Amino acid sequence: MPARLDGKVALITGATGGIGHATAELFAREGAGLVVTDISQDTTEKLAARLRATGAEVLAVRLDVTSPENWSEAIELTRRRFGRLDVLVNIAGVVDWPGVEETTKDGWDRVVAVNQTGTWLGMKAAMPLLRASGNASVINTSSVLGLVGSGAAAAYQATKGAVRLLTKTAAVEYATRGVRVNSVHPGVIATPMIQDLLDEQGDRQPDIARTPMRRAGSPAEVASTMLFLAGDESSFVTGTELVVDGGLTAH
Repeated sequence: MPARLDGKVALITGATGGIGHATAELFAREGAGLVVTDISQDTTEKLAARLRATGAEVLAVRLDVTSPENWSEAIELTRRRFGRLDVLVNIAGVVDWPGVEETTKDGWDRVVAVNQTGTWLGMKAAMPLLRASGNASVINTSSVLGLVGSGAAAAYQATKGAVRLLTKTAAVEYATRGVRVNSVHPGVIATPMIQDLLDEQGDRQPDIARTPMRRAGSPAEVASTMLFLAGDESSFVTGTELVVDGGLTAH
């Protein structure tokens, strides 16, 4: 049985983080050529080396998603190495927890630059290569906090809501141009960023207590949804949000 991403090339931002790393590993197992990117050249190169050791074809690129110049360079390097791009996975993101009054202008600007502007810049830079594919997929990472309010994380929630609607308008714009665009909305996921908190509080952690499945998800469970949206099984799926939250937003 052929691998689900045979012949496809995917660029992943935030590839060294929990969800990004799991997605890169899964895509490599499923036959994709990979462009793994992150803000740190060293950790990105180490990830690429591990994936190459499994037989994958991988290009490592340092990418600051807030920089149009970095994006142009990353897409040009992709074109030179692979000659095509079929999947763009925007995962890179940052979080800031203060609410409306406590959020600083610098904090707001940083979160918007990475989460919202970075996602738009990625689509803008990659779209010519994606359109040339004729059967491409963009996967933007939002959050359950792009769907419901929490009473905190004002900047983060604003950007994740923006990513959701940016995804929908791009889906409509490119629906007849060979590019599907969808968003993924993780709930509580056991990534390194929150693992210490989960270890300390376990199922007493408030968001897990509100999750009907009473546990955190794993990065691999989010990566599986990325794989579905990247592959041809989702050929009639565009402009939608795929929620991966153990039922958190179901009530």
